Amino acid sequence: MESEPYDLIAMGRLGVDLYPLQSGVGLDRVETFGKFLGGSPANVAVAAARLGRRTALVSRTGADPFGTFLRRELKGFDVDDRWVTEVADHPTPVTFCELFPPDDFPLYFYRRPRAPDLEIHPHELDLDAIRAARVFWATGTGLCAEPSRTATLEALRARAGREVTVLDLDWRPMFWSDPAAARPFYAEALRHATVAVGNLDECEVATGERDPYAAARALLASDSGRGLRLAVVKQGPGGVLALAADGTSAQVPPLPVEVVNGLGAGDAFGGALVHGLLAGWDLDTVLRHANAAGAIVAGRLACSSAMPDLTQITQALATGSGTLPEKG
Repeated sequence: MESEPYDLIAMGRLGVDLYPLQSGVGLDRVETFGKFLGGSPANVAVAAARLGRRTALVSRTGADPFGTFLRRELKGFDVDDRWVTEVADHPTPVTFCELFPPDDFPLYFYRRPRAPDLEIHPHELDLDAIRAARVFWATGTGLCAEPSRTATLEALRARAGREVTVLDLDWRPMFWSDPAAARPFYAEALRHATVAVGNLDECEVATGERDPYAAARALLASDSGRGLRLAVVKQGPGGVLALAADGTSAQVPPLPVEVVNGLGAGDAFGGALVHGLLAGWDLDTVLRHANAAGAIVAGRLACSSAMPDLTQITQALATGSGTLPEKG
């Protein structure tokens, strides 16, 4: 029914990913590209939808053909785009990457003069829907400029008392003058989140700690994280650690995979994390499924269109490898 709350509402970055169809060469030598829906929160919404969750995205695009493409893609992925609106004055952003597997994927963001997804205004938010959603997912990038910063914080404040409110630390240094400028806004956002998710670099920006356990403990113990119930620290080849406020913890190794493009793995992880938390699984099961989802996407070129369903995740866990056929 239309009045039922969403399983997930994600908010923030949305754009077009242009990925080279040649691996191991710089952009100056690439001749052909694939075009995909991109943006971390958009990909998380797609990933959760692929797992059967009812999802929606709050974002903005330019009033241009790329914006039309993105809204069509969202609908095709069963992500509700009712809160994805156009900004007449700014073009839809595009992002290029270079592919140097297994661990080097430079990104080039074209978000000038200003990205439409930073033009989300507080008065445009459907706070009733955000409040009612079973999970709300916000990102650190949404804090980097106004009016998105105020809108992101207002949405997080509206979630007071809700069980699963996620702040993806999502540190992108090119969007900030320096880490010190970001920390006060991260601290304010963490006051209203119940789950924090980040890799080692992102946790260091938020807490000053780089050791995984120290970073997780710092997130849970800090005044800024006073409402946090769960800290998730992604460690790349070191696996992932989750530490709960009640002392429960889990740490699982990564699932082996022949890496093609590592950029979408974290978003696949996020969508599967949402699914597992909503399913009420124990932490170890949640992390294993999320790790498997991330590994599957790392073994493929695309991000959004590569998001796995539960059958594929189960297959990866059973075989002990994230390398699956495109249609597993």
